[in-house]
Amino acid sequence: MHQPLVALKELFLSHRKFLITAHKSPDGDAVGSVSGLYFLLKNLGRSVEVVLPDPPAKNLEPFLQATDCRYFSEQPELVAERFQSADCFIGLDFNAVSRVGEMQTLVENFSGTKVLIDHHTHPEDFADILISEVQCSSTCQLLYECFESMELLLALQANAARALYLGIMTDTGSFRFPSVNANTHRIVASLIGYGTEPWKIHQAVFDHNRVDQLKLRGFAVSEKLILLNQHPSALPVGYIALTQEELQRFNYQSGDTEGLVNTILSIEGIKAGVLIQEKSNGIKMSFRSKDEVYVNNFAKNHFNGGGHHYAAGGYSEHTMDVTITKLLSLIHELF
Repeated sequence: MHQPLVALKELFLSHRKFLITAHKSPDGDAVGSVSGLYFLLKNLGRSVEVVLPDPPAKNLEPFLQATDCRYFSEQPELVAERFQSADCFIGLDFNAVSRVGEMQTLVENFSGTKVLIDHHTHPEDFADILISEVQCSSTCQLLYECFESMELLLALQANAARALYLGIMTDTGSFRFPSVNANTHRIVASLIGYGTEPWKIHQAVFDHNRVDQLKLRGFAVSEKLILLNQHPSALPVGYIALTQEELQRFNYQSGDTEGLVNTILSIEGIKAGVLIQEKSNGIKMSFRSKDEVYVNNFAKNHFNGGGHHYAAGGYSEHTMDVTITKLLSLIHELF
């Protein structure tokens, strides 16, 4: 067991007051890792609280109900109090402090022990204990591997297993991404052995679509999809750009466009997809790719983002038109 894990085990076995968080706009891996670690530490008899910068999509909220999670966007004073009363901060599923949004100052000024457990590339050096494994399929898989290496799987019970399965399932695209390996399936088999019912989790996440949500996705694909392989540039790229007006037309809620960028990537002959969405504070971008095309450095170098080889996020402070023009002028760099 390498030194960071030794330190982490000593920390988990000490009587600290732990505070757990993840990145803003939390996805399934963020929710699963936060909830999973909450239950793992609770099952060890530890004092634990959970905060997040903002709520997840509606279909993920039930996975946080038993954690008494509080959101900075809704209760900033209470979240600040939780930071003040904790003596160990644990960040999950993010590689830079800025990823916690408006909670950044609270994290930077936290005076206790800081821990970061993550699987994204290029983690910032702000934590006292850093557990980073970029080859891991998800932060949830990494948490399982940590507890296994620390010989603390006695803390794994049904509540934690269900949460960890959520994160692995969502961050691997239901086990279809290249990050999945034999160890991923071994861990999933173990989680199922604790009573996790995969079909129920898949149904809870993917089979609760609103009619407006489906209409938005249909509109996006039928009216807004641009395929560059049909243009003179002949690049195997597709993109969808949605304005605020278009999102509001379909009563947009957080999570309504989750996975839409993968629909672009599923088109025959397409090797990179980009979803561009106009929000009140700028342009949000999601990049996906496959085979020999990697999007993380492209998002990092040009659109204030980053992530994994095949999945990354980005942000533009420009208008939609300027952002698309910039994207099209640079997209050849992917190839």
